[in-house]
Amino acid sequence: MAKVLVSDPIDQVGIDIISQVAQVDVNIGLPESELIKIIPQYDALMVRSQTKVTKGIIEAGTLLKIIGRAGVGVDNIDIPSATRKGIIVVNSPEGNTIAAAEHALAMMMAISRYIPDANESVKGKKWERKKFVGTEVYKKTLGVVGLGKIGSHVATVARAMGMKLLAFDPFISQERADQLGCRLVDLDLLFRESDYITLHIPKTPETFHLINAQTLAKMKPTTRIINCARGGVIDEDALYEALKNGTIAGAALDVFENEPLGESKLRELGEKVILTPHLGASTAEAQVNVALDVAEQIRDVLLGLPARSAVNIPGLNPTVMEKLRPYLQLSETMGNLVGQLAGGRIDSLNVRLQGDLATQDSQPLVVAATKGLLSQALRERVNYVNASIEAKERGIHITETRDADHRDYSGSIHLEANGSLGKHSVTGALLSHGEIRITDLDDFPVNVPPSHYMLFTLHRDMPGIIGKIGSLLGSFNVNIASMQVGRKIVRGDALMVLSLDDPLPDGILDEIKKVSGIRDAYTVNL
Repeated sequence: MAKVLVSDPIDQVGIDIISQVAQVDVNIGLPESELIKIIPQYDALMVRSQTKVTKGIIEAGTLLKIIGRAGVGVDNIDIPSATRKGIIVVNSPEGNTIAAAEHALAMMMAISRYIPDANESVKGKKWERKKFVGTEVYKKTLGVVGLGKIGSHVATVARAMGMKLLAFDPFISQERADQLGCRLVDLDLLFRESDYITLHIPKTPETFHLINAQTLAKMKPTTRIINCARGGVIDEDALYEALKNGTIAGAALDVFENEPLGESKLRELGEKVILTPHLGASTAEAQVNVALDVAEQIRDVLLGLPARSAVNIPGLNPTVMEKLRPYLQLSETMGNLVGQLAGGRIDSLNVRLQGDLATQDSQPLVVAATKGLLSQALRERVNYVNASIEAKERGIHITETRDADHRDYSGSIHLEANGSLGKHSVTGALLSHGEIRITDLDDFPVNVPPSHYMLFTLHRDMPGIIGKIGSLLGSFNVNIASMQVGRKIVRGDALMVLSLDDPLPDGILDEIKKVSGIRDAYTVNL
C-alpha cells in the first residue's frame, strides 16, 4: 500500500480521503534533517505553509509522486526540483478564495475604523471615542492589484459598498474588468488615485518589493494599503518609514517577508498598522475546502488518475483539463506509437492539431504526445511533469502546427517523428463514444484501434501476401485479433496492420521480412 506523509496540520476530512487508498502518517513540525531521513519511504507528501519542501527533501524522496499544498501559494515548495524529478505539485487554487477575500475586506474596515486599538482601549477600561474617529469607505477609490478569483471577489463586495474601483492586471480582459465594475489602469495611476490599495498577486521576481519607497511616494497621504496575498511584495522597511513620516495613512498586513514575523519596527506604529499572523485562509470552511481539494488530488494520482490543479504541468489548469481530458490519452498513445516507429533516438517531433482541436489550448496535448514519445525509453521515469524537460535534454526538437480545415473527424492529432529508423507519421482521432482510432499511418489510410501488440508490414499490393503472413504467424502459434490493409492505389504499396493476442516470438520478424513482396515489417507494444 502507498504511504503518505502529512507534515503540517490538515483537517481530518483530508486525512480520511487519502486513507481510502494509502497509509497516512501525520508527523508535524519535523526539521528538514528529519524529513530527509524519513521521506524515502513515502509516495506523497501533504503540507500547508509551515513545511519548507527543499531540494534536499525532494532529492531524498525517491518514491514521491506528488506533493500537495493545502492552500493557494506554493512558495514553500522547490517546484523546479520537483519538476525535474517528475513529481507533481498540486495546490487548492479556489479552496480559500472566499476566506482570503473576506479577510482583506475585514482588514480594510478594521484599519479604517481603528477597531483593534479601540477594542484594546475598552478592554483596558478606557472610553476614548474622540481618539478613534475613523474613515468611511463609501465613495472612496479602491485600487485592486490583481483581479484573480480573490481580487475579483474583493472588488465585487467593495463595489456593493459603494466604492469606486481601479484595477491593475495585465492578464485580465477589458470585458472582465467591465463586468466587475473596474477601470483598468496602469500602476502609476492606481498608486496616485487610490484611497485604498489591496494586493492580490503572487510573489515573483517582478512583484518583489512592488511597494517600495518610490511607489509609496506616489500615493496620497490618506492612502491605506492592505496585503493579504504574499509577503515580500512590500518593502517593510520602506513601509515603516512611509507610515512614520505620514507619506501614507495606514497599512493592514496579514503576510510578511519572513514568517513568523520577527523583530519589526512596524509594531511601533500603533493604530497606523494592523498585523495578523497569516490568517487569510484561517476559517473553518476554508480549512475543510483546501484539505478536501488537495486530498482528492493526492488520492487520484495514487490511483493513476490526473491531478486537476497541478502547478508544474504546463497548460493543465482545471478548466483546460476538463475540456481536453478525452484527447490526452489519444495524444499520448499516438506519441508512444510514432516513437516506436521512428526508432529509439528521436531528433524531432511535430504535433499537428486538426479540425476542432486546432482552436483549443495545445500545450497539454503537446506534453501528452511528448510523454508518449519518451515512454518506451524512460518507462516510469517520464510523466506529464518532466516530459518537456526530458525531451529538451535529449535534444528533441518539438514543434506544433494547426490545421482547422482538416475535417475527416471533428478533431484529430497528427504526429510526425524523425528518428534512427527514419521519418514516420501517425494520425489518431476519437469516436463519438471516446474510443481511440488510428486513422492514418505513414500516409496510408486505416481505421484501427490501438492494441497491446501490433504488427505493421509495408508490402506490394498483390494476391497472397496476407495469407502468407497469416500462415507464418499461425506456425508460431501467434493469434491475430484483427487485421486491416490500407493502400493509396491498387497494386501499389500497401500497409497491413495486425493486432495480435501475443507478442511476436524472437526471430519471427526476420522471417516475415523474407516473405516475397514484403518491403518492411515492424512491431509496436502499446
